[in-house]
Amino acid sequence: MLAAQFMALLDVFIVNVAAPTIGSDLHASGADLQLVVAGYAITYSVLLITGARLGDRFGHGRVHLVGLALFTSASLACGLAQGGTELIVFRLVQGAGSAVMIPQVLSLIQRTFTGEARVRALGAYSAVLAVGAAAGQVAGGVLVGADLMGSGWRPVFLVNVPVGLVLLVVGGRVLPRGGARGARARGMDGPGLVLLAAAVSLVTVPLVLGHEEDWPLWSWLSLTAGVVLFALFCGYESRLARRGGAPLIAPRVLRHPGMGLAVLRITAVMAVNGGFLFVLTLHVQGGLGYSALRAGLTFAPTAVVFGAVGLTWRRWPAAWQRALTPAGFALTALSVAAVGLAFKDGDQGGARLYGAYAGVGAGLALAFSPTLTRALAGVRPEDAADASGLLATVTQLGQLIGVAVFGTLFLNRLESLGAPQAYTSSEAPLTCMFALAATAALGAVSGLVLRRR
Repeated sequence: MLAAQFMALLDVFIVNVAAPTIGSDLHASGADLQLVVAGYAITYSVLLITGARLGDRFGHGRVHLVGLALFTSASLACGLAQGGTELIVFRLVQGAGSAVMIPQVLSLIQRTFTGEARVRALGAYSAVLAVGAAAGQVAGGVLVGADLMGSGWRPVFLVNVPVGLVLLVVGGRVLPRGGARGARARGMDGPGLVLLAAAVSLVTVPLVLGHEEDWPLWSWLSLTAGVVLFALFCGYESRLARRGGAPLIAPRVLRHPGMGLAVLRITAVMAVNGGFLFVLTLHVQGGLGYSALRAGLTFAPTAVVFGAVGLTWRRWPAAWQRALTPAGFALTALSVAAVGLAFKDGDQGGARLYGAYAGVGAGLALAFSPTLTRALAGVRPEDAADASGLLATVTQLGQLIGVAVFGTLFLNRLESLGAPQAYTSSEAPLTCMFALAATAALGAVSGLVLRRR
């Protein structure tokens, strides 16, 4: 299950490094490339909660395998695409496969493990969840740089095919097929699905495409309409629950102790994660002239340290545990600021830069993994699907918000500096890294306030 999770998460970011090569090979426009990168994220985030409910109704193991088959097939189609439009369509399908597949991972953890075993499983889950972003950049750089048999960018998609086939065979043998007891009695909440999908779509599309289109009026109208529809969704779900119906997200999940703050923290940490990776990729490739391979390997320290910390923080002294989340946000703030300062005056950063990268990985892990684990450790098994869909959607939306907000800040700063010196300047990345540090600092303050209470 975690192998499938990791593979799907790689594909959120693996295309970033390959985008220039894809554009050259397929003669794709800038808008086409943006949709190739973002199309996956759009359908992924829109359909995540729907995927969670499908697993609750038809069986998490069965639905996971269906999503895995769809994802693997779409990966093959992406790797064989002959034009930009084809690739965009297949990326949308690939994102839908992930949305069906991914929520079942957390739901099965919640329903299968209890006590300390659940805590360990959630720790592994959270480590895989966020390390996939940095690892996707690394894998994309390695695969594009290798240019296997002259295939260029295509291995970033085709590598999923043999892995997916193996996981389908193994999953068919070991995963449970039935649904949870009583799950089939729950309706699919069609109106709720439509309202939520429309709200998420109206928010994510302008976040992804707004800067490319210079933030036209439609993007702001779309964001406003998305907020309004989300408010309507919340009101409808509350009324449905009071009538004894089966809302898409049970209100008791949102009222679970610590869930609201966990949503806020996860949004913040994933926004910092997504913004940091996106801005740094643009700077090192566009400004410093890194190859795709070198740009991808730049993120290796962040990915390795994130994984190591995410898997070991539970073994640290008990007296430290409550302070880990605010400490993680504080370390992230200091480390991303150090990355910006390391690029000062347009240089390559030097050895100290890799220490800062490692600090970012450690800080993000401490801010993310304990938050996710504590939010889910006490969720009842019958609420696992709702909680998994909610937090998976929040994770993805956090990444999108980070890319949109900090990516826009970076690109606008470049435009203000003017070409051709803009990309080689340290001012744009330094501004963004300080903004990312400020966001992480807010996360640290929220953690300290909660601890005092």
